[in-house]
Amino acid sequence: MAKLNVAPTKSNLLGIKEQLVSAKNGYELLEQKREILEMELMHMVEKVKTLEKELDRQYEKAYPALKNMLKTVGGDRVERIAHAVKYDFKMKEKTVTAAGLAFDSIDVELPRQELFYSFMGSFADSDKVMVEFFTLLKLLTTMASIRTVVWRLAMEVKKTQRRVNALEKIIIPQNQETKTYIEGVLEERERENIFVLKSLKNRRKAD
Repeated sequence: MAKLNVAPTKSNLLGIKEQLVSAKNGYELLEQKREILEMELMHMVEKVKTLEKELDRQYEKAYPALKNMLKTVGGDRVERIAHAVKYDFKMKEKTVTAAGLAFDSIDVELPRQELFYSFMGSFADSDKVMVEFFTLLKLLTTMASIRTVVWRLAMEVKKTQRRVNALEKIIIPQNQETKTYIEGVLEERERENIFVLKSLKNRRKAD
C-alpha cells in the first residue's frame, strides 16, 4: 500500500495519528452498522419467504375458484359481473424504519369489499371468487411494500460494505504506512542530531 504524499514532520505525524484513530473508530462503527443491517435484512427476507408461501396457498384457492365459476356461470356472465366491479385503490408513499434507518416504501389502502351486483344476480361461486381474489390482493400489496424495504436495505448493506472495505484495505493501511514512514524519518533525524551534537561536544573538549 502506497503511503500518503506528505512531508515527514512532527505536525504531519500528529495529523496522521488523529486520522488513523478516526479511521479505526469509523471502521468499528461501520462494522457494527453492517452487522445490524444484515440481521435486519435476513429478518425481512424471512418475512418475504413466509408471504410467498401464503401467496402460493392463496393462488391455489383463487384461480381454481375462478375456473369453477367460469364452468358454472359461463364466460359471458363472468365478464358482465367483472365489468360491474369497480374499486378505487389509494397508493401513497410511507416511511418504514428498519435497523434504525428510515426507508421510503409504498402503502396501498384497500377499499372495503362491496357487492356490485344485485343479490338476485349473485352466485355463490362469484362471491367466493371475489373473497379469494380480495385476499390475494391484500397479500400482494403487503409483499410489494416489504420487497421495497428489502431492496433498499440490501442497497444500504452494499454501500456500508464498500465503506468498510475502503477503510480496511485502503485508508487504514495507507495511514499506518505513512505513520511508520514519518516516525522512521524523524527517528533517523534524531539520531543524526545526536551524532552531530556528540561530535561538536567532542571537538570542543579536544580544543
